[in-house]
Amino acid sequence: MKIILISLDTLRASRLSGYGYKKPTSPHLDRIAGQGVLFERAYAADIPTEVAHTGIFSGKIGLTTGIVSHGSELTHLPKSTAWLPTMLRSAGFTTSAVDNLYQLKEWFARGYRYYMNSVGGNRWIDGRTVNDLAMPWIEQHKDESFFLFLHYWDAHTPYLPPQSYIPDFYETDRDPYDPANKSMERAYNHPAYPFFKHHHYDLVGPVTDSGYFDSLYDAEIRYLDDRLQDLDDHLKKLGIQDDTLLILFGDHGESLTEHDIYWDHCGLYEPTVHVPLIMRWPGRIPAGRRVSGLVQQVDLLPTILEAVRNESPSGIDRSRLGDPDGLDGKSLWPAIQGETDGTHGTVYLSECAWQAARGIRTADYKFIRTYDSGPFNRPPRELYDLAADPAETVNLADLQPELVDRFERQLDGWVERKLNGREDPMNRQLKEAGLPFRRRIEQILASAGMTWEDWCREPQRERFDMAVQTLNTYRQH
Repeated sequence: MKIILISLDTLRASRLSGYGYKKPTSPHLDRIAGQGVLFERAYAADIPTEVAHTGIFSGKIGLTTGIVSHGSELTHLPKSTAWLPTMLRSAGFTTSAVDNLYQLKEWFARGYRYYMNSVGGNRWIDGRTVNDLAMPWIEQHKDESFFLFLHYWDAHTPYLPPQSYIPDFYETDRDPYDPANKSMERAYNHPAYPFFKHHHYDLVGPVTDSGYFDSLYDAEIRYLDDRLQDLDDHLKKLGIQDDTLLILFGDHGESLTEHDIYWDHCGLYEPTVHVPLIMRWPGRIPAGRRVSGLVQQVDLLPTILEAVRNESPSGIDRSRLGDPDGLDGKSLWPAIQGETDGTHGTVYLSECAWQAARGIRTADYKFIRTYDSGPFNRPPRELYDLAADPAETVNLADLQPELVDRFERQLDGWVERKLNGREDPMNRQLKEAGLPFRRRIEQILASAGMTWEDWCREPQRERFDMAVQTLNTYRQH
C-alpha cells in the first residue's frame, strides 16, 4: 500500500474547473477527480499554512492543539501529540516528505525516515523541484509500503509562472503596465503594501492592471496541474498507480481582491477557507463520486488510518497505529461510500496572522467575529446568507440581530467546551505578541524610519518607496 498526501499550497477551490471555473486551469486534477471522489465543500478550519498543516497531521483543530497562530514564537506542539507520519512509521510504513515546513516549525519533520527539504535560494519553490526530489525516491521505494507527503507551492505568491502559460489566461492585446489603468491603486495603497512590495509586487513588476495578477494566479495553477500530471504519469510508468491512495488538498485558498484582500490568504471568507479536496484509490474509491456535504481538513487523519486498517497491507502492523483520542476529525469513508453526506453539520473557523477572527460555517450561513482586524477595516460581527449571497457581499448582522446573537452564543459555547478551562491561545497570542503579520510590517516600516500607527493613519506609498530606495542605495555604498 502506498499513500501520497499532496498539499497544494494556496489553491482556491473555485479556481478549478472541477469546482465550476470556466478557464482551463486544472485538466489533470479534473481527471483524477473523475477517477475518484471530489469533496465539493471542504474547509480549512484553521488558516493559514502552519495551523492548517498542524491540524491535518494531528487530526485536531487549533483550539485542541493550541496552535492557532501562523509564524508566532509562542507556539509549540508537545511531542506527546499524536502525529500521522509518526504513527504510520511505527506501523511499518517507510515515511518520507518533500517539504520545507521544517523551516517554519520543527514538528513538521517528525515521523519521517526521509525528509527532503525543498527550500531554495528564495521562498518560491517550483513544482519541478518537488518532482525532481520525489520521483527518484518513489522509484527506489516502489516495492515498499510507503507514506509520502509532497508540498507544492506554485500557486503561492509571488506568481511567477513560465511565460508560455500566461497567454491562455491573459489576452495578448492587453497591456498589464498601461498607465491609464488604475485598478491596482487600492492594492498599492493598502496598509499591507510594505509587506507585499517586498514579497510580491517588486518581483512581478510595475503592474497597473489587477486582472493581470488574477491571470498569473490561474497560470500558476495550470503549471502546477502539469507537474501533477508528470507525477501521476510516473506512478503509472512504475506500475503502482492502482496501489496508491492519492490525496490532494489545498491548505487554504487565496483572495483575489475580494474583501480588500489582494492576492493573499486571510479572512474567513469563502475564497480562503473553501479548499479543494480530491482522493483517488482505484478499486477502493468509486469513480466520479462527488460529496456535497461539509467536511474539513482534520478529517484526513482518521480517513487514512481507517484505510490502512481496512487494507491490511503486508508487513504493516495495524495494532501499532494506536487509537489517538480527542480527535476532531471524522473518517471520510462513510461519505466516500455514499452512506452519509459529509462529516460535519457545522465547521468552526479560525485565523490569527494578519487579523484574528473566528467563525461558523453552516450549510446556509457564515458568521464571523473579529477580535483584531489588523491592517483591515472589519466590523466586529458579520453574517452572510451563502445561498442568496455566495460572494459574501451583504453583511446581514444589523438586519438579523437575533440570528447573529444566536451564532455568537453558539461560537462562545463551542470555544468554552474546547478549552475546558484552559487559557485561550488566541487571547494569549494577542496579549503577549500581537498579530504575527503586523509585526512583520512594523519591522519593514521601521527599517524605512516609519511607524505602524503613522502608516495606518495615512499610508504614504511614494514616501515609503523613496525611503526604501534611499536605504538600498546607502547599503550598496
